[in-house]
Amino acid sequence: MKRILLFTGDGKGKTTAALGVVLRAAGHGQKCLVIQFVKSDGETGEAGAGRVLAGVEIVQMGRGFVPNPNHSQFKDHCQTASDAMTFAEKALSAGLHDLIVLDEVCIAVHKKLIEEDRVLELLKKETTVSCIILTGRHASPGLIEAADTVTEMHCVKHALQQGNTAQRGVEY
Repeated sequence: MKRILLFTGDGKGKTTAALGVVLRAAGHGQKCLVIQFVKSDGETGEAGAGRVLAGVEIVQMGRGFVPNPNHSQFKDHCQTASDAMTFAEKALSAGLHDLIVLDEVCIAVHKKLIEEDRVLELLKKETTVSCIILTGRHASPGLIEAADTVTEMHCVKHALQQGNTAQRGVEY
């Protein structure tokens, strides 16, 4: 039976929570695929971990910060997100992984890089994948409804708001 988890909200920890599940699954010998829809920095800690953890593959397909829809590069971001969805659809059909994370897919839907219906269709497909995790701010009502477990991270206080810089191993 396929489980769908969703980590959303304005607080820190959505990707971190998903990666915690990946770490747990990898510890049980499960094969995990993390598809990053927005992130593009290959020097993050999770990208490095994906290169050394057995059974964990992290694929960054994003272009970084998403510009406004009227920006000249917005269409490139839409194409990249569409390519990430095609990659996810093929991975789900191939059945080579036990767990698939669609990192920042919620923000990709919110920013209109991809259609919510396309993500919902992916979630409905028959598969041998036992768990799909969605992350990102602004999860749509449809994605929330489709998930079995939804956790909302709420920011009470964040070091960056106090003028601290992003810390290696904590924020990236």
